[in-house]
Amino acid sequence: MTRERLISLDVFRGLTILLMTIVNNPGDWGNVFPPLLHAEWNGCTPTDLVFPFFIFIMGVAVPLAMPDKIYDSTTFNKILVRSLCMLCLGIFFNFFAKIQLFGLDGIPLLIGRLAITIAVGYALMGSFSSKVKNILAFSILFIYLFLAYSGIEAYHDVRLPGVLQRIAIVYFVVSLLYLKTSQKTQIITGVVLLLGYWAIMTLIPVPGIGAANLEKGTNLASWLDSVLLKGHMYHETVTWDPEGVLSTIPSIVNGIIGLLIGQLLQREISKTQKTQKMVIAGVALIIVGLLWNIVFPLNKSLWTSSYVLFTTGLAATFLAILYYIIDIADYKKGFTPFLIWGVNPMIVFFSSQIIPQALVMIEFQNPHNAAEKINLLDYLYRFGIAPFFNNPMTASLAGALVYVCIWTFILWIFYRNKLIFKV
Repeated sequence: MTRERLISLDVFRGLTILLMTIVNNPGDWGNVFPPLLHAEWNGCTPTDLVFPFFIFIMGVAVPLAMPDKIYDSTTFNKILVRSLCMLCLGIFFNFFAKIQLFGLDGIPLLIGRLAITIAVGYALMGSFSSKVKNILAFSILFIYLFLAYSGIEAYHDVRLPGVLQRIAIVYFVVSLLYLKTSQKTQIITGVVLLLGYWAIMTLIPVPGIGAANLEKGTNLASWLDSVLLKGHMYHETVTWDPEGVLSTIPSIVNGIIGLLIGQLLQREISKTQKTQKMVIAGVALIIVGLLWNIVFPLNKSLWTSSYVLFTTGLAATFLAILYYIIDIADYKKGFTPFLIWGVNPMIVFFSSQIIPQALVMIEFQNPHNAAEKINLLDYLYRFGIAPFFNNPMTASLAGALVYVCIWTFILWIFYRNKLIFKV
């Protein structure tokens, strides 16, 4: 079977990472339109769709990337190394601001951190033999863990979980499920994981706290994070992590549902039938997710089972719409800007996490206020963007859109020169 590349899936991926870039890079975090923020606890905003859409898209891509469904030691090694590379890239984001070098500070330290960033990025995304990739991935992971648990002050509280880390775990599990099991087994696995997680979160008492609950900081997932990830979570002041241990389990189902959609797209039926089946599946998932929400609320931080079904339902429906427009109606005009984002997501994901941290490190005397020091990122926004807008929320959004425009130009150059960065 030949490997198939879906333009609609690339566009969907591009739209998702573009939205991620917008919500992660506002001009001013104190002035953001509510839809571009995560729900405070229960609920689901457009921003809360970004992460589960990524996992769904990754699941869809798995059978398209391995159409022959051949499982051997070489394939397993590729899956393992790719998972480790994504894991290591994700963890590096958390290390970047912690790196200390020979007592350096300011610009010299920034240069050192950027040099290490380039080295790590090349080691994990460069083109090497399978053996070398193995060595590099395992070595970098070992260094991370050593630094995190060595007692070295600079790294004693570095965060270990994260978005790319969760994607790496789900990719590993879903890829093996695809290669080693039938679709029936994949469906059963997904159902068991969702029902099992619901039961665990609502029936098992929380040690040291009492009855099972779904409140912030006192639920079972929070307790497990405080035990297994103590000192290495999102915030030092909280006892849970939004990409924690227990909540990773249901996120696997986002990947499984994507996997099932990917296999549907490979079936020998008409494209119209595929679209219809995706829409039916999507709407059914949305309805069941909303019904389950009554007793197990939509919650991104807990990654509740209702949240899994609701978000994958929306993702399947949205993909069906794009599939119909682009792959059936053959209407591609206007989608190129999103396509160039979709074919090169990893370089955006990696670099857009590092660049803002780097700009914050460049500090100087504020030329408009001699008594104040200001960093370059803040300066560019406050004096280059904000003055043109009366509404601070609009100004903040404009800051994010300027960043998007810069990345669009960079990605266009990569696209024109057929440069694609992968792990």
